[in-house]
Amino acid sequence: MAGAVCPGSFDPLTRGHLFVIERCAPRFSELVVLVTVNPSKSGLFDIDERVALITECTSHLPNVRVDRWQGLLVDYLRTHELTTVVKGLRGAVDFEYEMPMATMNRDLADVETYFMLTEPRWAHVSSSLVKEVARLGGDVEAFLPPPVFAALGAKLAQ
Repeated sequence: MAGAVCPGSFDPLTRGHLFVIERCAPRFSELVVLVTVNPSKSGLFDIDERVALITECTSHLPNVRVDRWQGLLVDYLRTHELTTVVKGLRGAVDFEYEMPMATMNRDLADVETYFMLTEPRWAHVSSSLVKEVARLGGDVEAFLPPPVFAALGAKLAQ
């Protein structure tokens, strides 16, 4: 199958994200993990840090490439001649949020979106929740790949 894009803010990359990436990578010739930039939001990790962490955490997947993009996702897809988006879903709420965007992307650029369910043990994990728990002193090691956990600890210690 041709290449696909797995977009997200990944601030930070969680084990749920990594599960979806690892499950999708063998199903496409190339999987681009696309860090999307929202200029109205300031993340905990800057874009370069996110790209570096994702690159490190996916280095065992030879067909995964990490990139960044600011603007409409369909413009990235057109620029790179890709027509498939992969989105991880934790549950029904994610589906309700993602469905209108998938439909809009299809209407704008004939892009198909594939939804992949995450491992049930990660279904409650979100980047926002992990950051909140970590900021309040909770242990989030189980929810993050080791390089991300180390980087989060260093970031919060600053």
